[in-house]
Amino acid sequence: MVPQTITYDGRLRCSARHEPSGASLVTDAPKDNQGEGASFSPTDLLCTALATCMTTTMAIIARRNGFELGPVRAAVEKHMTAQPPRTIARVVIDLTMPAGLDEGQRRLMEQAAHGCPVALALKPTVEQAVRFAYL
Repeated sequence: MVPQTITYDGRLRCSARHEPSGASLVTDAPKDNQGEGASFSPTDLLCTALATCMTTTMAIIARRNGFELGPVRAAVEKHMTAQPPRTIARVVIDLTMPAGLDEGQRRLMEQAAHGCPVALALKPTVEQAVRFAYL
């Protein structure tokens, strides 16, 4: 268990603190949902969590298999439903991967990404469109 403390600060804004490290972040409701859009929204963080979980899981699997993953970049797009209830309909993640990975390593990394804990925790109604580019 990792203790976290969340405080509602008013004006549709929350502060979150990761107790073991002392790291903190602020969320704000998006402009299209009555907020100021001054920071990540909670749904932005879910999409960010998906991309960082994929990347971290790939790095762990690479290390277990005797190689370092190398630099990875993820571009994330969040698409919300048009009709209520408001929910995430689709997450598009473009992963730019190291060109030097061989075919077996690429297959392993793609399986790891799709099998990360956050990906597995999302409902099947949330489309996860993940694209890999090896550059």
